[in-house]
Amino acid sequence: IVHIFGAFVIFFSMFARVGGLPRVAWTGFRRMGNFTSTTGASSTACLQYVQEVVSRNCVVIFSKTTCPYCKMAKNVFNEIGATYKVIELDEHNDGRRMQEALAQMTGARTVPRVFINGNCIGGGSDTKQLHQQGKLLPLIEQCSPCCSPTSSNGSGSGQFEASK
Repeated sequence: IVHIFGAFVIFFSMFARVGGLPRVAWTGFRRMGNFTSTTGASSTACLQYVQEVVSRNCVVIFSKTTCPYCKMAKNVFNEIGATYKVIELDEHNDGRRMQEALAQMTGARTVPRVFINGNCIGGGSDTKQLHQQGKLLPLIEQCSPCCSPTSSNGSGSGQFEASK
């Protein structure tokens, strides 16, 4: 009985020293990221919205304003003068649900999620790598007529359209 009690004390004292128990209790109540309205869209509606935006624009970047990888991706498109549409998830009422929809669609929850001609090419590092390999511009040039860089659906070279 003494050995079991001693192991029990050692086990819990380890958590107390590293702050494990208070952190576990606290993270259950913390809310990070987006502020979602109580009248927000359903998950299905968010998924449909994401699919619609992606299908109507040649280049779409789902981003967060404070994310350095998101800035990296936008900078790549600015450098090549490409038109793109940006959805800033942290400024959107349903940003959290849209991020979940993106995770469902692409298998990754991280931002940015960059789409070209309806296909997810990955994140900021993937976008930069495709550009360095000379593969990014050809992907943009393959855009469907509804998504062509001269279409008014996008934003303008070196600029972005924040959708709310």
